[in-house]
Amino acid sequence: MPRFHVPPPHPPGLAPGARLALPPGAARHAQVLRLQPGHAVTLFDGAGGEWSAQITRMGRSEVEVQVQAHDPAEREAARAVHLAVGLMAAERMDWLAEKATELGAASLQPLLTERASLRLAGERAAKKRAHWQAVAVAACEQSGRNRLPDVREQLSFQEYLAVPAGPVRWLLSLDAAATPLSAALAALAPDQPVALLSGPEGGLSPAEQAAALAAGWQPVGLGPRVLRAETAPLAALAALTLP
Repeated sequence: MPRFHVPPPHPPGLAPGARLALPPGAARHAQVLRLQPGHAVTLFDGAGGEWSAQITRMGRSEVEVQVQAHDPAEREAARAVHLAVGLMAAERMDWLAEKATELGAASLQPLLTERASLRLAGERAAKKRAHWQAVAVAACEQSGRNRLPDVREQLSFQEYLAVPAGPVRWLLSLDAAATPLSAALAALAPDQPVALLSGPEGGLSPAEQAAALAAGWQPVGLGPRVLRAETAPLAALAALTLP
């Protein structure tokens, strides 16, 4: 069944019996799918749960629906994982945002690191953040998530290290002395949140790695193979969030 995100505020409100117009992006999607009056759809606003609804009118650019019953369905991972990654090539960041959302990441923090291949500032940074949030919305619509991950404003690596990140902080590392992922997982409670830090293409610089270790980040390794910048954090995320 098609699922559409209806962000708040959504007058007259997602409530049984309410009639409302889908937001422009969702309306375009409904038209692409060639939905017609009478078709059933699912709505969610990102705060939890979802609503069944029925299309009542298809206009040239506007789609109206009538809200029906609320379902408090919760499909979030038992563990909140907050992913911080060095900015990488645009198409890789898009792919990462999509797959991290599908795998249940609670938040995505883009970082400007020494080796970042994508450098953003000002209006361009704001537009990219909005784009990645839209990618996350689409991934939620597809995957059945009812809560949106928090795509955060870009920070420098030094700014991020100064932000409290919780008691469990993992730095993905190629160091042979790094704790194997399986051993690190075994030491966690099933619902213990984790902050996960990963570098861009080429990894973090030696100075950045040293700064993270000095700030209390635990180096965790993913085995003998060198994974791509967009693959490594997703591999660790899957291990942390999938049953």
